[in-house]
Amino acid sequence: MRSKIRNWRGWAAAGTLLAVVTTTAATAPATDSDQRLGPEITAIMHKPGYEYARWGVTETDLETGRVIHAMGAGQFFIPGSAEKLFSVSGAWHTLGGDHRFTTPVQALGRRDGSVLTGDLALVAQGDLTMGGRTAPDGSVSYTSIDHTYANSLPGATLTPENPLAGINDLADQVRRAGITEVRGDVIVDDRIFTPPALDPRPYPLIINDNVIDLLTTPTRPGRPARLSWRPQVAPYQVTSTVRTVAAGGTTDIEVSASDDGTRITLSGTIAADAQPTLRISDVQDPGAFGRTALIEALARAGVKVTAAATGPNPEGKLPPSPIGGRRVAAYVSPVYAEYAKLILKVSHNLGANLALCNMAVAKGSHDCMDGFPVLRSFLKRAGVDPGQIQLADGRGGDPVDRATPVALEQMLHYWQGTPEADRFRLALPILGVDGSLSASCTDCPAKGKVFAKTGTVVGFDTLNQRFAVGGQTLAGYLEAADGHLHTFFVGVNGASAPDIQGVFGVADDVNSIAALLQEQAARGDGRGHGHAGRRAGSTT
Repeated sequence: MRSKIRNWRGWAAAGTLLAVVTTTAATAPATDSDQRLGPEITAIMHKPGYEYARWGVTETDLETGRVIHAMGAGQFFIPGSAEKLFSVSGAWHTLGGDHRFTTPVQALGRRDGSVLTGDLALVAQGDLTMGGRTAPDGSVSYTSIDHTYANSLPGATLTPENPLAGINDLADQVRRAGITEVRGDVIVDDRIFTPPALDPRPYPLIINDNVIDLLTTPTRPGRPARLSWRPQVAPYQVTSTVRTVAAGGTTDIEVSASDDGTRITLSGTIAADAQPTLRISDVQDPGAFGRTALIEALARAGVKVTAAATGPNPEGKLPPSPIGGRRVAAYVSPVYAEYAKLILKVSHNLGANLALCNMAVAKGSHDCMDGFPVLRSFLKRAGVDPGQIQLADGRGGDPVDRATPVALEQMLHYWQGTPEADRFRLALPILGVDGSLSASCTDCPAKGKVFAKTGTVVGFDTLNQRFAVGGQTLAGYLEAADGHLHTFFVGVNGASAPDIQGVFGVADDVNSIAALLQEQAARGDGRGHGHAGRRAGSTT
């Protein structure tokens, strides 16, 4: 049980927002009582499990500045991943929404016809997906529950794209450049930044989020389950002893790996009537993994490399940075706004931590922690009070992380004054439509009219043998009666739940309040008694 909760702690970082339209105010408006929220919302807040909890509900009309609700607006909340609004906004502003990462391959040595006597160097640039999620139209693919959550959340699924797409493209370009043989080595130059001690840890080269996908499909009861896995790169090997049990039986699949991550084992059971079940295993050495992946791709493209395909990444062979040599290939990423959408829609923790590194590199630093001064400077220019924010990572998963509704609302208000307003709003999960809000409010009046980042921080209360919901939050924009937007925040800190389904119930309650707020705003009143319809689903 506790190991599963620790996994949930990794999930903890998906949303919180707040509203009080004021771009500079450091003081929140007077707190209103929960009575002004209406009886349906009040009833939710007084359900069992919230006896010792603290609620925050704020809402502001962006056009007029009228504060509709301001419960807890000036207090620190554990926001979870709503803090991604700050890190992603900082990177988006620093890089530009249309920024593309260009990852080159340089030829080092002497070229004699189709033979390179020397090395090929892949110069990693901190590209989040390296083509592994890029759809034909240039967008970045995602699913409602991302594969990076597969070990902690049920229902995680894969995008259809080839996770080695960018590497394959580079290899094909090398061949088209006329090289058929490399009498030397392939090296990943990952010196653009030093991987920081964050969880998850961003690296300069990221292929398939630096995980191996492991998909188990049931067969007949009593028979071994069927396994498929990707990306298949040497020397990684996967062994499965998972067996299929009768329909309605227990699906419980565990993953273990050798210290270097290259020997992966799955064990357990899967019910005959279960959907294919996804698990993941971490790539321990992204540099070595990427080097081997490129050598194997080169072989498929018709380029021979004399060096062994497997083994450590020989970065010691690299000349001083910046590298000389001639560019023979380059992979160009989708625009950063697409990466931001991925991070916000599915609460992509690795991408949010990487945002700090991206900001640091943009300002000429190799230290990802130098992204924090860049972020602070941006926040001040954007009219966001940094004193009302505590951040120790980019994803909102550190115990230090806190934010007030005022600061979160200021961040949301900033975007509405930029040319990117619509692109940013649509990058947020949409209630009942996509991302981490896709399964909630699928047939209620507020469907498609709430755009918000979710946040979850959950641990296990061993003393009382129950779940402790440190924070469950939701914040963003909702559509009002006359078509303009309100900013809002709904959050609870300190709730408890008897089991996992109870944790989902807390998220459901927060989503239901947001739906009710939207219905009130659509009627043009500040408290109303609307009906939010069926409210089912979980958030990340």
